Amino acid sequence: MGSKNNVKCMKISTTVKIFISLIAICLFACKNEHHKSLEIVDSASLHRQFAQRADSMIQNYIDLDIFSGIVLVAKEGNMLYHKAFGLADRSTSRPNELTTLFDIGSMNKTFTSVVVKQLIAEGKLRFDDLLTDHIKGFKDADARKITIRHLLNHESGFGDYHTPDYFDLPRSERTLDAIVQRSKSSELLFEPGEEQEYSNLGYVILGAIIEKVSDNKSYFENVKERILTPLNLKHTYLHHFVGLDSVIAKGYYFSPLGQLKESAPIQDLPNPDGGFLSTTEDIMRFYRSYYNDTLLVSASMKSKDEVFKYLNELPSGKATGAFGGFDGFNTALYQILSEDVTIIVFANMDEPVAELIALDLLRIHRGETTNNPQLPAIQNVRINFEKHGSQYIKEHFEELITNFHPTDPKDIILNMLGYAYLYEANNPLKAIEIFQLNTQLFPDVANCWDSYGEGLLRNKQTAEAISAYEKALQLNPDSESTKNILEKLRN
Repeated sequence: MGSKNNVKCMKISTTVKIFISLIAICLFACKNEHHKSLEIVDSASLHRQFAQRADSMIQNYIDLDIFSGIVLVAKEGNMLYHKAFGLADRSTSRPNELTTLFDIGSMNKTFTSVVVKQLIAEGKLRFDDLLTDHIKGFKDADARKITIRHLLNHESGFGDYHTPDYFDLPRSERTLDAIVQRSKSSELLFEPGEEQEYSNLGYVILGAIIEKVSDNKSYFENVKERILTPLNLKHTYLHHFVGLDSVIAKGYYFSPLGQLKESAPIQDLPNPDGGFLSTTEDIMRFYRSYYNDTLLVSASMKSKDEVFKYLNELPSGKATGAFGGFDGFNTALYQILSEDVTIIVFANMDEPVAELIALDLLRIHRGETTNNPQLPAIQNVRINFEKHGSQYIKEHFEELITNFHPTDPKDIILNMLGYAYLYEANNPLKAIEIFQLNTQLFPDVANCWDSYGEGLLRNKQTAEAISAYEKALQLNPDSESTKNILEKLRN
């Protein structure tokens, strides 16, 4: 059924996203007129106060069984708070340690952008080079308009490459070359430069361009020679992980029905958009160099680059961020540039927990009040639905979903839960109730009605299903899958 595939694709694309954008940078204001920052290095007592508040805040997340990982806070590269929490491997009770390796997700993209900017500085690339100057064969005519700048800034029109069946592909079909080859038949989502859409695919294509202009040296060789070796990042691994099992954290997430699962089956191969393994200390060293000195990005390049122009204009006390994540892993970094304060959280639990803890650490640093953690949105909704029913969810939806990534569409919460009831629990009545509630909360989203129709159809309520699909088609007249379903039902 079309709607089920749509929700699976949406699930993958929204959770594999990393949440690091080289243009739309997350900023958090320091309101000195209302809050006096805790200067965590000025005195031992303030340092202890910060550590006590951090310990207490993190324990609240651990008590909900939604966090395990590593937390780092540093000033000018000097550790102020560096602790490991929970288990790296639940099957063996192996604990997380400060040197445990984590999948950093889309933080890879910063590595990729650094290599691209170095190649531009060397005259081997230009920001305004066309994609087709380096890689040919794209079927969409507008692909000829895509520039390197568009790819860096998520303005190319490419979307994601994680299709519903992506993780069923053999490893040979999930490599950089294979992904780029399939991308040549992709239709762009918009004309290049006209909009912005987070794109994992765009960064994989950048990796291929790196290989083309560096005498066919592999993407991974470029990263090693240009970044790992100069920074002495001895605990960052790009793609050969053999023999590292005993020091790698395994990722864990809760399914919509509350079952704890390991993320290995959906953990992707390392590519230019994500998948390196690293430690918090190595990542701190990388980002401090990226932001603060000219070893990775020259002063001349920084003076021309939009990202650094923007960063140079940040008022004192504001922070910039970098994030990564998918089901079972989440990484987050905040850097207060004016103070050279680094906050890093690695989690081998589901996103956005690392981002939430990192933001709470930023609040503690500023003397502000931290948030009260909640269960992940889908778990919170399911538990309260089972306990109180759908009307309660309708009345309290927003307060139940505070632990949900703000850039993801909220309708996928109930959509995923509905499909879990429909196919995993084989309970079409509960699924229908959830899908119907979703149409009430999001009446203008076609996929909500499509899913509602699928639930009704599975329960043999054909007339009601037709009405739901008709509403879906009204909202999205171009949906071929909905048209095909309606044609079959009417005949």
